[in-house]
Amino acid sequence: MSIGFMFVVNSILFGVGLAMDAFSVSVANGLNEPNMPARRVLLVAGTFALFQTAMPLAGWLCVHSIAEAFQAFQPFIPWIALALLLFIGIKMIREGLQEETEREEEEEKKLLRGGALLVQGIATSIDALSVGFTIAKYDLLSALVEAVIIGAVTFGICVLGVKLGKRLGLKLAGKASVFGGIILILIGLEIFITGVF
Repeated sequence: MSIGFMFVVNSILFGVGLAMDAFSVSVANGLNEPNMPARRVLLVAGTFALFQTAMPLAGWLCVHSIAEAFQAFQPFIPWIALALLLFIGIKMIREGLQEETEREEEEEKKLLRGGALLVQGIATSIDALSVGFTIAKYDLLSALVEAVIIGAVTFGICVLGVKLGKRLGLKLAGKASVFGGIILILIGLEIFITGVF
């Protein structure tokens, strides 16, 4: 597969399509933490970009090595994404409904600390494993270039998402975490419904 202009354009469009769930979760993260420092914004966007880069390559490798096992796993992808996003969304809503004093005590234990950001990265990119099937005809270099472009597009979109969420979070004050949790649950339901039906 030659890497030309249309290849790059298609990869960018693929990246935009795949990044929409990560964008929405980035908005929810910004809502949850309106005073998020720039370094953390880059960490959030970088995590989503890393997973969106790795998952298509993992799918490509599956096609070229263990395609039958991956096809058996594919029906469970919507269920896994739903479970992960429901868990995080419910946690955000619960924290958003806590009393103000409890919220202040929990301020240092933000949702994105620990493994929650990794869980979000997996949940929003797990469907990108399927991209490996669509790029199975590519050689390794072309698959790698496409995955890197998808990751770069995801990074930019997620930075914008977190900034948008932060801006909205400052306006919504105490209820921002509740709205962010609801957004995550809705994204999980959307992934589930489109994946199952």
